[in-house]
Amino acid sequence: MGRCGLGPAGSKSREIKAAIVSATDQPTPQAPRASGPRRLGLSGKLLLLTIPLVMIALLMIYVPSIANFWTNRLNDRLAAANTAALVLDAAPLGMVPDSLARQILTSVGARAVAIKMGQQRRLLASADLPAAIDRDIDLRTLTVWSAIVESFETMLDTGNQTIRVVGAAPGGAQFIEVVVDEKPLRQAMYRFSGNLLLVSLGIAMLAAGLVYLALHYLFVRPMRRLTANLVGFHENPESAARIIVPSQRGDEIGVVERELSDMQRDLVSMLSQKSRLAALGLAVSKINHDLRNLLASSQLLSDQLASVPDPRVQRFAPKLMRSLERAIDFCQSTLSYGRAQEAEPDRRMILVEPAVAEVRESAGLAVDASITWISAIERGLSIDADPDQLFRVLLNLVRNAAQALESAKGDATTLQIRITGRREGSVAIIEVSDTGPGVPAKAREHLFEAFQTSSRSGGSGLGLAIAAELVRAHGGDIHLVEGTIGATFRISIPDRPVELQSVRNERARA
Repeated sequence: MGRCGLGPAGSKSREIKAAIVSATDQPTPQAPRASGPRRLGLSGKLLLLTIPLVMIALLMIYVPSIANFWTNRLNDRLAAANTAALVLDAAPLGMVPDSLARQILTSVGARAVAIKMGQQRRLLASADLPAAIDRDIDLRTLTVWSAIVESFETMLDTGNQTIRVVGAAPGGAQFIEVVVDEKPLRQAMYRFSGNLLLVSLGIAMLAAGLVYLALHYLFVRPMRRLTANLVGFHENPESAARIIVPSQRGDEIGVVERELSDMQRDLVSMLSQKSRLAALGLAVSKINHDLRNLLASSQLLSDQLASVPDPRVQRFAPKLMRSLERAIDFCQSTLSYGRAQEAEPDRRMILVEPAVAEVRESAGLAVDASITWISAIERGLSIDADPDQLFRVLLNLVRNAAQALESAKGDATTLQIRITGRREGSVAIIEVSDTGPGVPAKAREHLFEAFQTSSRSGGSGLGLAIAAELVRAHGGDIHLVEGTIGATFRISIPDRPVELQSVRNERARA
């Protein structure tokens, strides 16, 4: 189609956009953008998730550490008591002055030290013993859980209670026991807790920072990049510059980037095709009125030819009038393809052989001696289809076959177009084949898509797309037959199912 003036550039752009909307039926409503306060991003959510995890890790470190400190503190008291017991036990009975015993107990940090040997329980030293012991702790039978419970009881108690600690004794003694105050032990546990929390908090903050940075660079930044690309692509989906460039990552994010890139390329290509279709429909709609006037004038001249008594004129005048009518219809069909869909087929049972003969005459092959025409239609074969739409389907296929043979070398015996027709049950099958070079492998991937399969100079690439759309509207199928010389297209159109109630009514009326 040649170039034609379409007005100023701004007006043309607005008209093309309007045509795109009409060609794709109704525009899809866009979802409203979220308004209101900005929600927390991935970085903020990651930070909020890291903080409680760090606190849980600190708690898991602190609980066994404080229980271990409590147990070690008591074991230290028992070890010091064992040393004092050796000194006190070695001295003659009553030879240790009270002042020295108090000094020994003060160094041990205890109020009393006792030891049991055999059936005898001996108090080695004591100072300011309370009237009653508040708690008994036997380190010989202490479990991990008991140590945790006892240590936290010590930290949560108030006042200065007395504790009797029992442990294993060296030598032949059965056990050694020491009475200590709880308050100094609690204060030591508080100091240890403070130091432990400071060290653990520093380590945890460092670990959390490293984890946060690692997750930020590995996941958050790529997700931000994907999000920014999607937002930018949504703003201008027809720009190839908005297509994301996938990274070389081999994980799931790399797969998402590559799939998103392929999807965006397909969308850009599809929108480009839609724009070309809309521009084509706009151009045809502008020239349609003038073309109708020209064809109407030609029809008036052909009507005058009908009154000429020449037999040859009388023979070709009806065909000329019919060709002009079809030219007007084909002009409309190009514009119809720009709409969302073709009109519903007006189906009825028609004979295939006359329709094929009319296609041959319209394609100019009835008088073309350079191409051999072979028609192998079953006698009386009928098909349940719209006559005009079936004509368009066959004409597009025959013209494609003739154009393919134009570039082939040979004579009429080797350049052939063959149309066969048969019925398989309730399905009518028509095949259009040629002896041309065939369909290239690259073109087969998008064989029935608009503007994809035309390799001929000046071809529009609409013939197969229109044929496929019309065949599918009949509930049929069209495909390229593999393994044949040249190209063979097979059309299968099933008959409409018969309504049993209407059959019964017809039989009743009969």
